[in-house]
Amino acid sequence: MAKRDYYEVLGVGKNADATEIKKAYRKMAVKYHPDKNPDDASAEAKFKEAAEAYEVLSNADKKARYDQFGHAGMGGAAGFGGGGFGGGGMSMDDIFSQFGDIFGGGFGGGGFGGGGRRTRVNKGSNLRVRVKLNLEEVANGVTKKLKVNKYVSCQKCTGTGAEDGRMDTCHTCGGRGQVTRVMNTPLGQMQTSSTCPSCNGQGSTIAHKCTACYGDGIVKGEEVIEVKIPAGVGNEMQLSVRGKGNAGAKGGIPGDLIVLVEEEEHPLLKRDGNNLHYELYVSFIDAVLGTSVEVPTIEGKARIKVEAGTQSGKLLRLRGKGLPDLDYGRKGDILVHTNVWIPKKLSKDEKHALEKLRNSENFRPDPGKGEKSFFDKMKDYFHN
Repeated sequence: MAKRDYYEVLGVGKNADATEIKKAYRKMAVKYHPDKNPDDASAEAKFKEAAEAYEVLSNADKKARYDQFGHAGMGGAAGFGGGGFGGGGMSMDDIFSQFGDIFGGGFGGGGFGGGGRRTRVNKGSNLRVRVKLNLEEVANGVTKKLKVNKYVSCQKCTGTGAEDGRMDTCHTCGGRGQVTRVMNTPLGQMQTSSTCPSCNGQGSTIAHKCTACYGDGIVKGEEVIEVKIPAGVGNEMQLSVRGKGNAGAKGGIPGDLIVLVEEEEHPLLKRDGNNLHYELYVSFIDAVLGTSVEVPTIEGKARIKVEAGTQSGKLLRLRGKGLPDLDYGRKGDILVHTNVWIPKKLSKDEKHALEKLRNSENFRPDPGKGEKSFFDKMKDYFHN
């Protein structure tokens, strides 16, 4: 099933500012919150859908990428396959840890149906890596295996931070992760909530810390991550692999892996969006008499015909031989720029042969109406 437009999900226009987007998301989150809709799978799905939309539209960089490339620029089911890209697949822990403050005091985070339970969920930091792609990989898409140095969950304590794996309920907050204080004021009693100082919002404490991770639940390690990169990506484009960043402390949720695309320059073909440009040089004789030549493409070489009497600057187009569009898969073209090579050095015999032709009728410049100027050629290029 195709993803709905994020603006449609939140019920806002594309020109909505951050305040409007936040307000719309809160309205949706409150309406479909699991505490208000217990055992309602449809409400939970809409709750997650709204959170996914807000995650993208509330982030300036992600919003700009979404506005330009749509769901394909974010990933997930919109075009990045099973690689885990984009905003899809958010868990409830993800949502409450990132956006729990938006709900106000009426709902909990870190587990729902808990009557206001607000235990804190740790989230690991994001990681950023650069991936170099050649033109063939950009054109066809590629799967890369990346060895990433990162924090991983401690195997000895299974990420809990406790030596024996036992976690005790915090006596200060009773496992809520927050403490409530009541103050008397001239206007009456005022109730405030704050993070529990004893467990730092975790809701539980460790009696004996793990000797391998010293109670953090994470250790330095490495992981080989398989990243599927779609065809048609551009230089400096960022792709997000959910949950493949640093592990979260004490059983928290992991951060994301941000993959920055670095496109290697092709020795012969120059990229211009989805089109590719190639500079073809032909001899003066071949331009006069006509010939056929091979030009490079992404798949290999293609033979094209240079018509007799071809003028320098003529554009030859190989349709559908360029790069695919990231959103729609439609391929651009290869534009061959014809350059007639004029020799700078000639032998006496060559000069003598050309001198005989200097005054020939057919060798006198006569552009006529059929020949286009440079500006006309460029106009044709940009309109085709």
